[in-house]
Amino acid sequence: MQSVVDIKLKELKKWFSIRDNVMVAYSGGVDSSLLAQVAYLTLGSKAIAVTSDSPSIARKDLEDAKELAHLIGIQHIVINTSEINNPDYFTNPENRCYFCKEELFKTLKNLANQEGIETIVDGTNNDDLSDYRPGTKAGDLYKIQRPFVELKITKEEIREMSRLFNLPTADKPSSPCLSSRIAHGEIITLKKLNRIEKAENFIKQMTGIQILRVRDHGDIVRIEVGINERNLLLNEKLLDIVDCELKNMGFKYVTFELSGYSSGNINGNSLLK
Repeated sequence: MQSVVDIKLKELKKWFSIRDNVMVAYSGGVDSSLLAQVAYLTLGSKAIAVTSDSPSIARKDLEDAKELAHLIGIQHIVINTSEINNPDYFTNPENRCYFCKEELFKTLKNLANQEGIETIVDGTNNDDLSDYRPGTKAGDLYKIQRPFVELKITKEEIREMSRLFNLPTADKPSSPCLSSRIAHGEIITLKKLNRIEKAENFIKQMTGIQILRVRDHGDIVRIEVGINERNLLLNEKLLDIVDCELKNMGFKYVTFELSGYSSGNINGNSLLK
């Protein structure tokens, strides 16, 4: 007897197989990587993956996306987007993600028209429907299709399917854009984004922590790590090193979130993601 995951994976393959061609909005995360894998498996050269590059994208995430696309075998295109120049975006309102996605999907739509591609998909999954995601409205505007939602595929099912393909993203933590580390209402600048990325890279290299957010509150930086990884940072010598390094980056006060990283706490307070 087939499992629910096996049945849904079969349905996902069928979903792609009846399309002439497909463009995957591909970030290299758990969801879009599975879409890229299944799209390429069913459509071959008629499937392409497109990744947005902008100052809010961590360099490590971009390089990981490139490597995985090469591993999958799918044609991969990197495009530049300029949402950072849009006041509706860089003033950082609560619906900031809408303006990022609007820029992305507009660019993808133009590219799809040039390439003669009829279907654009993104990795929104069934669990996302219960979360606050203003970018979804931009997807509706540009008629972006969401196969995971149509087939009621959840995040855990996506991870299970990814394991079947031996995708390295199967257990990868979420990695939202760097702008999500800045409190709503605080201006997003290149300087802040670069400082956040530099700080996160330093802490990860020093500790091996996987789940990490460096929250920029101006003079104050708030470090959040995975609940089960807090012990990796709670070392007197290491704390002194991190404190010194982050102050050299321009932060005046370096703080540590004792309760650890919690995605539920983020949207609940309408602050950060």
